[in-house]
Amino acid sequence: MITLVTVTYNAEKTVERTLQSVAQQTYKDYEHIIIDGASKDNTIEIIKSFGYVDIAYSQTLPLRGPGGFVSEPDKGLYDAMNKALKIAKGDFICFLNAGDKLHSPETLAQVAAVADRQAVGVVYGDTDIVDDQGYKLRGRRLTPPEHLTWRSFREGMLVCHQSFYVNKDIAQQYDLHYRFSADFDWCIRCMKEGECRGLTNVFVKNTDRMASPLGGRGALTDYLSEGMTTANHKASLKERFWIMSKHYGFISTVLQHAWFVLRSIIKK
Repeated sequence: MITLVTVTYNAEKTVERTLQSVAQQTYKDYEHIIIDGASKDNTIEIIKSFGYVDIAYSQTLPLRGPGGFVSEPDKGLYDAMNKALKIAKGDFICFLNAGDKLHSPETLAQVAAVADRQAVGVVYGDTDIVDDQGYKLRGRRLTPPEHLTWRSFREGMLVCHQSFYVNKDIAQQYDLHYRFSADFDWCIRCMKEGECRGLTNVFVKNTDRMASPLGGRGALTDYLSEGMTTANHKASLKERFWIMSKHYGFISTVLQHAWFVLRSIIKK
């Protein structure tokens, strides 16, 4: 089973497209947990209209959609994600922002087909950036390699958080010291734990039926532009520098950032 998690707060303008994309999945062995921060708009009414039920932490979610929600004050995005990790029942877990969409109705089926293999730590793939109408703007500047390890993130966050399905056995709690980039740290720590357990990370290709049969890459997720990290870009970059220093060493991180600057000048 796959657990999808969406964190919401006053998300009446965006949450419906996420709910619709989940409801359209051909693969039904999933649960969708929504952690709401006590929204004051119509977010909860929209969630209920899709058949989601209010749940307590002690209750068991239905194994087959749609899912359940909790609405209460929290300490921010990553605190809400930690709540979801404590109640998730799936073998793999992925976090979708309100407004993000699973790229196609077959997305979860294709993730599940790979996740069913033995010794898989992370299933991951590409991401498309979309506008508030759901139209594709571009692919991400950073694209995931076909062989991913925790060391790969020296190059930056090569995999979008929303296209990163983690084996629940290696899923860590988010570090609340980071306000904007705890997901970057979380992905690295999950992959480190997976490596310690001898697990492999698997790249999902061609999830889009329209992708080129000659080797084109299809996306797992349509990511809504202007998320929290984008809106706080400078603060996020500072946090990522210190996260990289923690995992890869200070000198190595300084040199890597010098290369980032040089690379940007060369590309101009």
